[in-house]
Amino acid sequence: MTTTLPPQVPRSRRQRVSGPLLLAGGVLGASVLLHLRDPHRSGAWGYCPWLLLTGTYCPGCGGLRAVNDLTRGDVAAAASSNLLLVAAIPFLVLAWARTTLDRWHGRVRQGAARRHVVLAVSLLVVALAFAVVRNTPAGAWLAP
Repeated sequence: MTTTLPPQVPRSRRQRVSGPLLLAGGVLGASVLLHLRDPHRSGAWGYCPWLLLTGTYCPGCGGLRAVNDLTRGDVAAAASSNLLLVAAIPFLVLAWARTTLDRWHGRVRQGAARRHVVLAVSLLVVALAFAVVRNTPAGAWLAP
């Protein structure tokens, strides 16, 4: 027995790119807020619950300060706050741009869902390794 799927209603270009554009708007808005309210002041944006509970740095510790430093153009200070975030930004921007262009042109790449799962798992493994290393004496230079 075979089943027939209803025909897909073609989505407009505006509908296809709305997700990536909303994501970019959210990231821009958050960056502006971090530029205006300096997270370098203790408690300005609260405290990391992981750090409070365990006394160790999570992969995201220093991320708000890194974004604030990037909005001010200080890449070295941003890397000092959270090297993983600063190193990941070019890759995230490229992935976002590729997805946005694909949606703009209405392309569907073969294996895209599988590729996204592999990338997400890889990012999780790298983030966990980063968290472990930054909490060892040898990786103390990675601490925020």
